[in-house]
Amino acid sequence: MTVLIAFATVEGHTAKIARFICNVAKNAGFKTNLINTDDFSGHVSLDGVVKVVLLAPVHERRHPESFEAFVTSNRDALTKRKSLVLSVGLKASFASGREEARDYLNEMFMRTGFEPNATALIAGAVRPENYGYFEREVLKHVVLLGRKIDPQDGAREFTDWDELTSIVIDFLG
Repeated sequence: MTVLIAFATVEGHTAKIARFICNVAKNAGFKTNLINTDDFSGHVSLDGVVKVVLLAPVHERRHPESFEAFVTSNRDALTKRKSLVLSVGLKASFASGREEARDYLNEMFMRTGFEPNATALIAGAVRPENYGYFEREVLKHVVLLGRKIDPQDGAREFTDWDELTSIVIDFLG
């Protein structure tokens, strides 16, 4: 049985999560097909695929266009398989941001017309070395406001890897 893991990434953290999920699925006895949606402009063959894990980061309230285009163009085939969508973002890292993170996911479903079997919000990461001055200031004074996290300290992952493993194992059942 094959699991398709389709992802988009902006700063690399979601790609790291996708590779992690690939290893979890392999350890659970599944074959895997790992693809970056930036590499696919249209339909992908889902022959032999029984389950699908879709994951993408949220930046500026949206998932990447390549990811949404992939989901939209493959919607019918994806709907025929058990699916899990993981939305990766900094808002999901904090209880106060989870409702907004859920809104981003729901907005993506409205745009793509896709309804997965399961969803989860996954805490993301900050990579200040990739940000310009304005982005660092927004991060510090808006996103991380009141938290004892200084973007000047460098990259920081908020992903709970044990929780992610549990979500994926439960989905693969």
